[in-house]
Amino acid sequence: MHQFTIATRESRLAMWQAEHVQALLGGMGHQVKLLGMTTQGDQILDRALSQVGGKGLFVKELEVALEEKRADLAVHSLKDVPMELPEGFSLACVMEREDPRDAFVSNQYANLDALPQGAVVGTSSLRRMALLRALRPDLRIEPLRGNLDTRLRKLDEGLYDAIVLAAAGLKRLGLKERIRAEFDPSVMLPAAGQGALGIEVRTDRADVVAALAPLVHHTTWLAVAAERAVSRAMGGSCSMPLAAYATLAEDLLTIDAAWGDSEGQLPLVRVRLSGPVSDLASATALGQRVADDLRSQVLAQGGTLAHLTEPAKPKA
Repeated sequence: MHQFTIATRESRLAMWQAEHVQALLGGMGHQVKLLGMTTQGDQILDRALSQVGGKGLFVKELEVALEEKRADLAVHSLKDVPMELPEGFSLACVMEREDPRDAFVSNQYANLDALPQGAVVGTSSLRRMALLRALRPDLRIEPLRGNLDTRLRKLDEGLYDAIVLAAAGLKRLGLKERIRAEFDPSVMLPAAGQGALGIEVRTDRADVVAALAPLVHHTTWLAVAAERAVSRAMGGSCSMPLAAYATLAEDLLTIDAAWGDSEGQLPLVRVRLSGPVSDLASATALGQRVADDLRSQVLAQGGTLAHLTEPAKPKA
C-alpha cells in the first residue's frame, strides 16, 4: 500500500473528480490526500482559451506539482488535457467514461429547436459554435467562460436564452435536473475525450502506474486514444473547431469526426471510419486515418492549409 497526493484544480467539478479517485484508491488500501490548486485557465475568464494558450492552461500548474514531487498524480477531465504531454509525463490511466454528450440547458426552452430566431446561446467552445451554426445559423452565439457553477449562474441571471455544457459534469455534480435535452452525438459530436477522466503521472513513477492499473477502463481508453489521435493530427488544440467521438463494439471501432470553419465560410465537414482495433496503437492509427480524410475533405471544399493550421477566431 502507498501514500499518494493527488494534484487537482479547485473547481467543484475538479474536486469531485479528484475525490472520486481518492475514494477508489482508498478502497484499495492506499492513503490519499488532495492538493488543490488554481490554474491559469481558472484565472483567465475574459477571453476564449483559444486566444490565451489553450487547454494546457488547465494542467500546467498541476504538472509543476508533479515535477516538484509535491504530488504523485493529477486527475483531469480528459478533454482538457493537451494532445501532446511534456517530456517526462504520461497518461497512466483512463477511467470509464461518463455520458459523453453535450447538454442543452435553458430555463425557458425545451430544446434547440424551441429557441426563437436570434436567441442567445452561450458557449466559448469553437467546436460547439461550429456545430450550432450548422444546425441553427440564425442563433446569436456569445462567449461563456468560467466553471460550471459560474456558467449556470450567468444563465440564471438572464444573460443567455440557453447554454451548452458537457452532460458528464452536470451529472457528476448531481445537477442532472438542469439538463433540458441531451444532444444525440450524431447531431452534436462531442469533443475528443469528453466525459472521461485521465490520470497523469511522471513517466518514472512505475509505482503509481501499478496502483492505478485496477482503475483503467480499456474500452474507454481505446475510444479516446482514437479521438485524441484525430485531434493531435489536426493540430491538437482548442483553437480548431474539431469534434471526434469513437465507439467500440467488440473489436470494431467506429470514429465520427467533424471540422467546422469558425468564420462560417466553409461547410461543416464530417468523416466516419470503422476498423478493427486490438490495442492503443491500432486505435491511434485509425484516428490518424480519420484526420487524413478530414483534411482532404476540407481542402476539397475550398479550404486552404491556413484553415487547418492557423488559430481559429471566435465569431459571435
